[in-house]
Amino acid sequence: MEPEDLLPIGEVTRRTGVAASALHFYEQLGLIASTRTPGNQRRYRRHMLRRISLVVVAKRIGIPLSEVQDLFRTLPLDDPPSHADWRRVAKLWRAQLEERRTQLEHLQRELTGCIGCGCLSLKACRLLNPEDALGEDGPGPRRI
Repeated sequence: MEPEDLLPIGEVTRRTGVAASALHFYEQLGLIASTRTPGNQRRYRRHMLRRISLVVVAKRIGIPLSEVQDLFRTLPLDDPPSHADWRRVAKLWRAQLEERRTQLEHLQRELTGCIGCGCLSLKACRLLNPEDALGEDGPGPRRI
């Protein structure tokens, strides 16, 4: 097959492990694109396999689809991205992943301190949050 060949949805689902319903959803979000045959069947260009694979990886590591959308907006949808395009995206994604890693390390330190103290007491926690000052910032955990 040539790189420009169109793949039927069954082949794409087989190759990526992604359900047809998910492919339709990704298409609605603009993450991928397909063309239609005269019989109204979807066909995907081969380079969509890489985009779909990146969506799968992003989901696996907890990156929201909205962030993937932002990143993919910088890539051509109708043509295969160039090597320079992928390098640029990898650089952007590397920065995002580094930020996530930093946040997770901070979370781990906070949880270790909080769980490790074992006090389970609002009295002791008042030392870290006097007068429940963090409650003014809204509901939910504030320091983590």
